[in-house]
Amino acid sequence: MGKYIDLTPENFDQVTGSGVSLVDFWAPWCGPCRMIAPVIEELAGEFEGKANVCKVNTDEQQDLAVKYGIRSIPTIIFMKDGEIVDQMVGAASKQAFVDKINSLL
Repeated sequence: MGKYIDLTPENFDQVTGSGVSLVDFWAPWCGPCRMIAPVIEELAGEFEGKANVCKVNTDEQQDLAVKYGIRSIPTIIFMKDGEIVDQMVGAASKQAFVDKINSLL
């Protein structure tokens, strides 16, 4: 199990500005978010040093959710060097996330 990065408006650009980042927009009350949480933690371990695996609690960071146009959760955005290159809405398989990250590395 790795440690994902909790993103806030203060560290978002710094963390996602270079390399590949997976950003999971979630909330504690969201069932599908809780379903994929262990997968996100596994990815943080597997991609440590290769990609940033991050989470944004939309209840606590509403400004970031608005800025990135998050309308439903979970929404996972994939970024490369600060640019959004893809996004997935809803729960998906671990393999789907792995394949997407690998395609960006």
